[in-house]
Amino acid sequence: MLFNAGSVSPRKPLIVAVDGRGASGKTTLAERLARQVDRSAIVHTDDIAWNEPFFTWGHLLGDHILSPLRRGESVMFSPPAWAKHGRDGAIEVRAGLDLVIIEGVGASQRELSDLVDATVWVQSDFAAAETRGIARDIAQGVNGSAEETVAFWHEWMDEELLFLSEQRPWERACIVVAGTPTIPLERDRLAVASGPL
Repeated sequence: MLFNAGSVSPRKPLIVAVDGRGASGKTTLAERLARQVDRSAIVHTDDIAWNEPFFTWGHLLGDHILSPLRRGESVMFSPPAWAKHGRDGAIEVRAGLDLVIIEGVGASQRELSDLVDATVWVQSDFAAAETRGIARDIAQGVNGSAEETVAFWHEWMDEELLFLSEQRPWERACIVVAGTPTIPLERDRLAVASGPL
């Protein structure tokens, strides 16, 4: 029997947002999740937000990443700040995946909730995340000298805390994962909470 290829729906991935404070363990969790699904990809909000004003990039994520994925399309998107600041390349996600993980602070913005299938909140101890985040950023050399890195971290936290207090993404999370667990865990084990908090 012949069929009309135009009537076949494109394969649409499950879209999971992994949100949490800076240095809470979001990237680590996203990588662990992606390893469990062969046909998966991770999109880092840091790439979308690069050189954008703090937390004003939600429309870029929605219009250029999430909406095409929802339609079963591939993504090839260079945020406007990339060309403006001399960054080459593009955010690329091929079509036909089973899972796409959007990872980063603000990944589960309320305004984008209809474009995401599930959300994870990575809860962390504030002081532990700060120590971890500053050490990571100094090691990577992403924000200048050690002094500049500490100053940027505190500037970021001022903006992040305001954004998160307005958005309250943990209230919409399907599951909460401990990014800085207070109990000993075996390798590849997570401490989680589910349901309303």
